[in-house]
Amino acid sequence: MKPIIIPQTYNYIGTFLSLVCNLRCSYCINYFEEGMFSKKHISGEDWVRGLNRIVSRDDLPISLQGGEPSLQKDFIYILNNIKPELNIDVLTNLQFDGDEFIRRVNPNRIKRKSPYASIRVSYHPETMQLDPLVKKVLKLQNNGFSIGIWGVMHPTHEAEILRAKEYCTSLGIDFRTKEFLGEHDGKMYGTYRYEGACNKKFTKKVLCKTTEFIIGSNGDIYRCHSDLYEGRIPVGNILDEDFEIEDKFRECNVFGHCNPCDVKLKTNRFQQFGHTSVEIKF
Repeated sequence: MKPIIIPQTYNYIGTFLSLVCNLRCSYCINYFEEGMFSKKHISGEDWVRGLNRIVSRDDLPISLQGGEPSLQKDFIYILNNIKPELNIDVLTNLQFDGDEFIRRVNPNRIKRKSPYASIRVSYHPETMQLDPLVKKVLKLQNNGFSIGIWGVMHPTHEAEILRAKEYCTSLGIDFRTKEFLGEHDGKMYGTYRYEGACNKKFTKKVLCKTTEFIIGSNGDIYRCHSDLYEGRIPVGNILDEDFEIEDKFRECNVFGHCNPCDVKLKTNRFQQFGHTSVEIKF
């Protein structure tokens, strides 16, 4: 199959191994609107075949995520068989068997020179207990894994997130906070580049260009997170023999129903603030 060359303008490779999750947080960004995404999975062999086509850079890893990526039955097989030239990050709630992970995965495979941990664990007080999570993180850390915890600053949980941060920091765990994106009690939270993009009160035709390579759990490739989560028509599939990235503006008819992940102002992979995943022309 033809190599998939990641453009220099791209900032992220989002590989959604599974959009299924073993938690159901009330504020999950995957369900910002209807959450009509496909829950079909391709095999581990197909994932490896598709991902190994990618030609990226040392500073641009493949981020294995979801949902919860470990719910893909071949999760560890995929980790262990992605070609060495590709760096790997993992975004997880860490509800899997940590001992098995330590036995089967070389920590150096998920470790690179970067300003943040390669395994980024989400802590959600609504659905998780902190102490068992901390115990598991420390065990992985002590076994050589690059790992840290992130907590979303949801208005309901801010105090608990800050308490958890202080506690984890005292134990030598890198704990960072993330801005809450979405609605709560009738108020929209988040810092967005384009006014009205997430209001869900209108639709408008625009031209949109992404800086992210987004792959769904069935191998389909999408323009943006919104298209992924709402099950809109993909632009290709990781197993399409002749697929190549077209780094261009595309017509979009659903501006106003953007997912916050696509239009928020955030840090890029170098932790520099001011990046937005998409550029929009009106």
